[in-house]
Amino acid sequence: MNATAKYDARAKAVNSLLCVGLDSDLAKLPQPFLQCDQPQLAFNRHIIDATAEYAAAFKLNSAFYEAAGASGWRQMAETVAYLRERHPDILIICDAKRADIGNTSAAYASAIFDRLGFDAVTLSPYLGWDALAPFLSYAHKVSIVLCRTSNPGGADLQNLLVNGVPLWQAVAQQAAQRNERDNIMLVAGATYPRELAKIREIVGAMTLLVPGVGAQGGDVAEVLDAGLNSVGRGLIINSSRGIVFIADPAQAAASLRDRINAERRHAP
Repeated sequence: MNATAKYDARAKAVNSLLCVGLDSDLAKLPQPFLQCDQPQLAFNRHIIDATAEYAAAFKLNSAFYEAAGASGWRQMAETVAYLRERHPDILIICDAKRADIGNTSAAYASAIFDRLGFDAVTLSPYLGWDALAPFLSYAHKVSIVLCRTSNPGGADLQNLLVNGVPLWQAVAQQAAQRNERDNIMLVAGATYPRELAKIREIVGAMTLLVPGVGAQGGDVAEVLDAGLNSVGRGLIINSSRGIVFIADPAQAAASLRDRINAERRHAP
């Protein structure tokens, strides 16, 4: 079973498209966790224990762990190990937006997949497909390629025309053509539902990681109307700040999962 199939199985088993983002910024952690020897790990375990029953995936933004130096790297690794031990069926995503020339990408891929044990990683397509090839060579893992991102500045480059279509459409078209092993996904922001609908049209059943619901203002109903695939799944809907820094993260995760499912029933 590759990581795409792993996510599909989990999403179906728990009836959820929710991804909980472990953006464990030390500057925002509640004070009690800052007293721990490994504050990010302690916080992550707390969030995982509170929300896992509602989640089909967890996503760790590597920047917050890298910023803490060697200790942060260890805490990221131990968070992945904790998830693998407690919830081996949940997809674990490294949000690192990597890609470089071949040998550098190979080292990144080995670090993320072999050393840390992630199931999936976000990647930038700007250097081209040869830069992504070392990641794609891991057939049982998933490469999640940036397509139309949720930030406003994404339009600066992503809307530039390439052979008459916006760059993000060209990325979607090429990703669909290269997905023979079903180990490619795309990032499609919740804040741009019209673009999300076009990406779904281009890529067919491919799974899409959708950031931007919650703090960034993405609308759940619009995301589902635009992005569900033909079997009513195909989306990984991420929420980070809207869950992990809320007083009751379990209630926040359950509420978002239930809202997603309620809207799924009304989606076309």
